[in-house]
Amino acid sequence: MPIGLAVLFVTAALIYFGLAQRVLDRMRLTDSQAMLFLGLMVAGSFLDIPLVRGNTSLSVNAGGAVVPAAIAGYLLWRADTPKERTRAVLAALATFAAIWIISAATDFEPPRSDFIDPVWLFSIVGGVAGYLAGRSRRAAFIAGTMGVILADIAHAVQVFQRGIRSDVSIGGAGVFDAVVLAGLVAVGLAELVGETRERLAGGPAAEEEREPGAVARPQHNGSGSEGDRT
Repeated sequence: MPIGLAVLFVTAALIYFGLAQRVLDRMRLTDSQAMLFLGLMVAGSFLDIPLVRGNTSLSVNAGGAVVPAAIAGYLLWRADTPKERTRAVLAALATFAAIWIISAATDFEPPRSDFIDPVWLFSIVGGVAGYLAGRSRRAAFIAGTMGVILADIAHAVQVFQRGIRSDVSIGGAGVFDAVVLAGLVAVGLAELVGETRERLAGGPAAEEEREPGAVARPQHNGSGSEGDRT
């Protein structure tokens, strides 16, 4: 099983057992919305939508490009302020630039092909750059996933410009894995650093992404439900 699909199944399990509720709350997603998006990514990973046929064929993978882009658009729409939207877009561009520079400077041809798997390299670069540029959970996820997708689109444009005979799938093959891992790495770093900051400060961090009125919000017994969320 591709690593991206395996990670999505593990993430779905964490959501199902309520272990990802805090992160989802910060990203303005309910459990059902997150499970729907994950299901669409898994199903869409098997669907390549043809765009161009010829010596160089072009298609777009639904699970590796269309659905993640839709999630990014939804999170942008749910952003609290125009400043956060702008930051997320700029972070995605910065992440794309970082991935493109690393890609251009790295040689994956033998005998150096065993240096590091490209999927892991671009996942780590995309995740770290996405967090550093985006900072909040939402902006980090947008930057991590869209940075990888934009890099794949740029690669497709380059292939067409050079007239290389190839079947190009935007968001397909290993890029699907990189999109999934980059998004989760970015969110994971944002959550880890944010949680650490809150504990060191003795309470909720004063971040733009904090839920409005979180300090005064009444506490509920139990694990909470979708109706408790903003």
